[in-house]
Amino acid sequence: MSLTLLFSAPERLWSSYETALPTALEKAGLDAHLTRDAAPEEVDYIVYAPNDTLTDFTPYINAKAVLSLWAGVEKIAPNPTLTQPLCRMVDPGLALGMRDYVVGHVMRYHLGMDRHIHGLNGKWDHVTPPLVKDRSVTVLGLGELGQICATALAQLGFAVTGWSRRPKEIDGLNCLHGPDGLAQALSTADILVTLLPDTNATQNTLNADTLALMPKGAQIVNPGRGTLIDDDALLAALDSDQIGHATLDVFRTEPLPADHPYWSHPKVTVTPHIAAETRADTACDVIAENIRRSEAGEPLLHLVNRHAGY
Repeated sequence: MSLTLLFSAPERLWSSYETALPTALEKAGLDAHLTRDAAPEEVDYIVYAPNDTLTDFTPYINAKAVLSLWAGVEKIAPNPTLTQPLCRMVDPGLALGMRDYVVGHVMRYHLGMDRHIHGLNGKWDHVTPPLVKDRSVTVLGLGELGQICATALAQLGFAVTGWSRRPKEIDGLNCLHGPDGLAQALSTADILVTLLPDTNATQNTLNADTLALMPKGAQIVNPGRGTLIDDDALLAALDSDQIGHATLDVFRTEPLPADHPYWSHPKVTVTPHIAAETRADTACDVIAENIRRSEAGEPLLHLVNRHAGY
């Protein structure tokens, strides 16, 4: 019997998945029909990204899982009508995109490229960057994205410290955890990369107190979540030169309001949430594999822990 998959996501995403997802389902040996409109009781799986059309999951009494197109599920998991299993997206394409963004901006900081891109105004300012082995980088968050970024930086030769809430051991990284570990990780961070999820426990991880722990003039790359940073505290730290520069890709309000001080601050680089996006060509294989596993009675991949929020 054919499975019914409801595609419930913003309109702009449909063209990317309309053909790619049925192809991946067929390749996985699944007889499935992908649609944007179906009677709720007929739906077997929901492929989902937050949208205004589907906010109440109660009628989908036969849905076996909700498969998120996003890595972050903070806008989905708290929905009280969502009783079906929820799986977050762990997409190889998304991970590689995040790796490229993080490595690119860390290298930009390391080499002092902004000084030359913006021009030296006729001044022969001969400043040679240190070798990567003499530059300390800290990555907050050692999930799928944090690990690939931290490992890539370590492979380039940076001295990389990774921090997570719970203990982890990852080859090539100095792994720390817990509150004491966070303080230590920040204290050595010439460059800080934030890739934590958005939970009650991680909001405002970077605040006046924690920013003060970092080496004076440290630089920040935040492609994780806008809520990880206390904006007022960061602006104050930039103005006092405690923080040398911040590259921000995510914000509490998106698009970032035109009058937000980040736009005009000389020590802030704003990028419009482009660090990593789910790529349909690789994400479709992840979705198809999870449906295959579900139908075979195997455990779902990337199942969200509702209590932890990720």
